[in-house]
Amino acid sequence: MSVTTVEAVTSRPDPEVRPARQSYPAKYKLKILAELDAAPSRSARGEIMRREGLYSSLISAWREQRDQGALEAMKAKKPGPKGDPVKAENARLRARVAELEAALETAEELIDAQGKVSALLQKHSRKSAEAK
Repeated sequence: MSVTTVEAVTSRPDPEVRPARQSYPAKYKLKILAELDAAPSRSARGEIMRREGLYSSLISAWREQRDQGALEAMKAKKPGPKGDPVKAENARLRARVAELEAALETAEELIDAQGKVSALLQKHSRKSAEAK
């Protein structure tokens, strides 16, 4: 009697579907490099890399970036979309328009008050001229 075994076919991931690439912030890279440089032995460095899930080739690339000053330059930049200069100009102009409208409203109130004072003074001067 012969027994046939069925080998399980492992499912392979679709080659078109790839996981998103991991990106690390500059602050994290510098922290890990400092920790690796302070490690007393190769085994301690290996332990840190295993804990963080990092490969030596990635660490080498980070060291090269650090030595070239790229990490320090990246540190100042904030991630995300860059500001749109047109939107910034529109916001600045809208604020200026609001400021000018407030000043115009104040000027109109002053003009109205001056007109009322002028009318009152004319009325008062006519009464005093008639009284004489």
